[in-house]
Amino acid sequence: MSRSKDVINELLVEVFNHILSIEGQTLRERGVKLSMSEVHVLEAISTSEIKTMGNVAKKLRITLGTLTTSIDVLVRKKYVVRSRAKDDKRKVILQLTDQALEVLRIHEKFHNEMVESLIVDLEVDKNEALIKSLENISEFFKQKY
Repeated sequence: MSRSKDVINELLVEVFNHILSIEGQTLRERGVKLSMSEVHVLEAISTSEIKTMGNVAKKLRITLGTLTTSIDVLVRKKYVVRSRAKDDKRKVILQLTDQALEVLRIHEKFHNEMVESLIVDLEVDKNEALIKSLENISEFFKQKY
């Protein structure tokens, strides 16, 4: 790999790992007793237009079996309620409990604080090149993966 590719790779991995680590630590400090993957499953349920197992698995880019394992845990912990669709008993509908909605409020607050801090510290609002680069990186990952 060329020097610039090495640096870009190292920076992407480092930023990703820092965000996950800080996010997990911050949520634990705020009383959230779920793993980051469990929080992200809750988030995928909340942002899915139709909250079926199939749609949520697709949104998370995981298999239905992998999601089933996560949902079993979240149901047991009382963050998710699972039911069958009235029109098609094969479809499993997911519903978040009030406890899950509180976790998502804490999670969203963390992300808002992180972005606000980034904007202030890096003056991102003045740096269109950084915004465009982040958009390009995001689009690359959407298209590639």
